[in-house]
Amino acid sequence: MNSIDSSATSSKDGRSRSGAVAVVLLLIGAACLWGSSRMTWVHVTSFDGLGEERSTDLLGSAWAAASTPLALALLAAVAASFAVKGIASRVLAVLVLLVAVGAGLPALESLLGEVSDSKAASIAELPARAEVTSTVAFALPAVLALIGAVSALFAAVALFRKPTARKVLSSKYDAPASRREEVARRAKSAADGTGASGEGEDLTERMLWDALDAGEDPTDESGTRNS
Repeated sequence: MNSIDSSATSSKDGRSRSGAVAVVLLLIGAACLWGSSRMTWVHVTSFDGLGEERSTDLLGSAWAAASTPLALALLAAVAASFAVKGIASRVLAVLVLLVAVGAGLPALESLLGEVSDSKAASIAELPARAEVTSTVAFALPAVLALIGAVSALFAAVALFRKPTARKVLSSKYDAPASRREEVARRAKSAADGTGASGEGEDLTERMLWDALDAGEDPTDESGTRNS
């Protein structure tokens, strides 16, 4: 009985820990993506042949346009993680994984690749006659976005590892059933006078009610089971 109770408690604690870890990681991921979207990713300098050179700062919300909606998606996942269970939790984990991939790719591209002049001109909305003379990519916002993506990835793993509702409910109801069976056995033993020490066992009021609930009459010395 104690081992079953411990198993039920362990399952519940494991589910709570997985849920709490997932929520923390989702919040970290959302904060990183949101902060990254407000930072300058690329500084563009251009010249249109008519006046002075023009400088343009491209924020993450423009250069990595998906960062803001992905941050909002992670916030929505926080709320959803409290509502979904079982298979739905697995589906949520897959969706969070897709968010992690969508946030991580632009960050890796910015850190490992070169800035495209044509992309910079398009995002900066430069006139057709303008020519991009230089571009400077900043690493910090890309690193921050990558941290957010990794946090979302681990959050997806935590959500996927949450115990299913069926498993938790099974453990919850196994314990009372086992207790009633044990009480019924002790009730019969007490009625027969064949306790573990060779003497009748004393039954508490709670045990008497549990015995009746299990179908045993502790006052019936014949030891027969109620139908």
